[in-house]
Amino acid sequence: METGSVDSDKAIGISMAFGVLAVLGALFMVGGSTQRMQAWAFAAAMVAASLCVVVIHLYE
Repeated sequence: METGSVDSDKAIGISMAFGVLAVLGALFMVGGSTQRMQAWAFAAAMVAASLCVVVIHLYE
């Protein structure tokens, strides 16, 4: 009888979603109309990128 574990692709999917949010934040940072909007976009990009790394380590 063969025993084994099934790996989930949850880490890949969630990290890709946060990666897309990080890229969108970076794009808004470049194309933002005001400095305040650019600052919030930078903050959002950094939080999304950090969560991307956290999710990979959490589900691994």
